[in-house]
Amino acid sequence: MDSHAREQAFGQYLLGRALLSEALLRQAQDVSVDTRDPLVRSLTKLGFMPEVRLADALSEFSELPRATQPLTLPESLQGLSVEFLKFHGIAPLSITEEEITVAVSNPLDDAGIRGIEFATSRRAKPLIATLSDVDSAFAIAFGDADDTAMLDGTDSDGSIEALRDLASDAPAIRLVQRLITVAVDRKASDIHIEPIETAVKVRFRLDGVLQDIETLSSSYASPIVSRIKVMARLNIAERRLPQDGRLNITVNGKGIDFRVATSPTLHGESLVLRILDRQEVELDFARLGFDAALTATMRAALQKPYGIVLSTGPTGSGKTTTLYTALKELNQPERKILTVEDPIEYRLTGVNQTQIKPQIGYTFASALRAFLRQDPDVLMVGEIRDRETAEVAIQAALTGHLLLSTLHTNTAAAAVSRLLDMGIDDFLLTSTLNLVIGQRLVRRLCAACRDPYEPTAEIVDRFKLAGERRHPVLYHTVGCALCGGVGYAGRTGLLELLELSEPVRRAILTRADAGAIEREATNLGMRTMFMHGLELAQRGDTTLEEVLRVTRASE
Repeated sequence: MDSHAREQAFGQYLLGRALLSEALLRQAQDVSVDTRDPLVRSLTKLGFMPEVRLADALSEFSELPRATQPLTLPESLQGLSVEFLKFHGIAPLSITEEEITVAVSNPLDDAGIRGIEFATSRRAKPLIATLSDVDSAFAIAFGDADDTAMLDGTDSDGSIEALRDLASDAPAIRLVQRLITVAVDRKASDIHIEPIETAVKVRFRLDGVLQDIETLSSSYASPIVSRIKVMARLNIAERRLPQDGRLNITVNGKGIDFRVATSPTLHGESLVLRILDRQEVELDFARLGFDAALTATMRAALQKPYGIVLSTGPTGSGKTTTLYTALKELNQPERKILTVEDPIEYRLTGVNQTQIKPQIGYTFASALRAFLRQDPDVLMVGEIRDRETAEVAIQAALTGHLLLSTLHTNTAAAAVSRLLDMGIDDFLLTSTLNLVIGQRLVRRLCAACRDPYEPTAEIVDRFKLAGERRHPVLYHTVGCALCGGVGYAGRTGLLELLELSEPVRRAILTRADAGAIEREATNLGMRTMFMHGLELAQRGDTTLEEVLRVTRASE
């Protein structure tokens, strides 16, 4: 079987394992024909498959084992041409009298293997590796910066000039661009670049869950970090302290914002890029998981001329997106809207947005005080973190302003307890608080491949699934080409809306705990996040396991 036939067979293997869609495979094959690149390279260049997943697929397809990380070239290459080896994506690992062990990035093309066997008069033993790992092996051995090498060995106290050289090295630029492009194409929310003892691990957060993408040689650590620091205008010489920055680059023809955070670790600087793709954010309550009843409750609270609306939940639960959606609804010519954020994640036309600068004393509280003299109608505070900010927020609500903000609590009812613990008087809280939203994000089941099943009687009883249905149905994940084999595609919200009814206000005035406040609200008809999740699970929007994962609920 020639290389073309093997590529065709491998393409069908990827389709059969639901690792790639037919449309993406066809596009990669067309690019291979146009550029004369092997299919394997086209798949990684286009970002259709992460290198590690592709290497695993090649290993299974070709029935060859994966190479052990990191790859190290032997002292002698037995006269083999470095250019030939790099052209074919092959790295020799060990050589004996009869055999030469090699790491190959493309086992579908055996021309390189046959050439090595002919040149060395030895039998080749191929192992599968990623092209980045092969390139890294040559970089470490030869320091070749013309193709794929990364400069290594910079002293921890190296000069700024040396760090700038790393950042401007062409391979570093290509590698960072590739990682960012693949992350954006896969709709990742974060890129994590983490140095470990002998390598650099790259992970993406996809639909709220971290996934390993690839493992690079440790020689990539300094070039990657230095390159991103330069792009984000951070101090490339400072490695001892955390830094935060921001950058905007064009990916696939559209501008993408990134928040950058660095942190020193035992093996070097860890780096996280938060991807802020404004074109992917849909500021619509229905898209966020609000049904008709929840949307009506939310809009009723937003139409009140004054008071506080809080969105609560952990980091990454969609609080800020909910507030931006509320601001979009409120953004009318007759209203003046001011926001104070840390940082400003999305720009809203017609809204006056500012970012706090604690280093010069410009905090949430001080910005909010200044805003009250700007004759606003609506105020948005990125987060209530302390008593001072909470007190100014209460003052704003008492003086006829509608104020939106977020609070880090696990449930809507817990937000009341948190504000009381901050020292806010209960009578002020009951006078100003209009609505508290508790929220989480769950992965949405892929509608093309989800699999229904009848839960056991124990599950039905434990989670009270029966209701009006005699035989409730839940759904399993399966995985297909449309969802990349994961079984999930996108996310939706689990929501609970705590309205300040009279019984709830009385509970707050008696200093009831969060559990008692929640029970009072559910008795009056509030649906908790867990209850909402069970409804979505029975509807086929998500799985019971996913609901339990994000709510940590057992009942």
